[in-house]
Amino acid sequence: MSATPAKPRRCALCPILPLLVLAVLAGRGASAGDARVVPLHAGDRVAINVFGEDDLTLSVLIDDRGTISYPLLGELAVAGLTPAGLAELLVERLRGPFLVDPKVTVNVEAYRKLFVTGQVKRPGGYPYAPGLTARKAVSLAGGFTDRAARGKVFLVPEAAPEKEQRIDLDTEIGPGDTLIVKESFF
Repeated sequence: MSATPAKPRRCALCPILPLLVLAVLAGRGASAGDARVVPLHAGDRVAINVFGEDDLTLSVLIDDRGTISYPLLGELAVAGLTPAGLAELLVERLRGPFLVDPKVTVNVEAYRKLFVTGQVKRPGGYPYAPGLTARKAVSLAGGFTDRAARGKVFLVPEAAPEKEQRIDLDTEIGPGDTLIVKESFF
């Protein structure tokens, strides 16, 4: 009696397995807890640390032209760069003429302020922190007044001041943005 070889069992997920792997890998790119990366701008204060080089480690305010003055390198245009981009720029400029293999980190110590106006209890400028929503900004400003139209909240983005847009309270806002809470007439 000859035994017939058993047919190999085919996995039910085999046809879609590559798609599942891609979906899992794509999901690792950003999680709900990740804050968006905010480009540097005039008014931001950054801490630059060059490992083992105390003379090149400093805290500096980005001036109104979007530049910083840095030892050995002079004035550098940094507005629009991310902290990681600024670190890369410094490594590139310091490597060779000044250091063999510079290790540079850049952290934002303080972003420029955001502004909350209109029908809030304490309108004004407030410190920005990554992940800040309109709801949190209104809380920083003392909450809504009795005359506030809670459904009429507008954002004027710093990058496009001509584009005032209506937003909901869970919308993330950025440094330099202006939040306007309109008045209710009822």
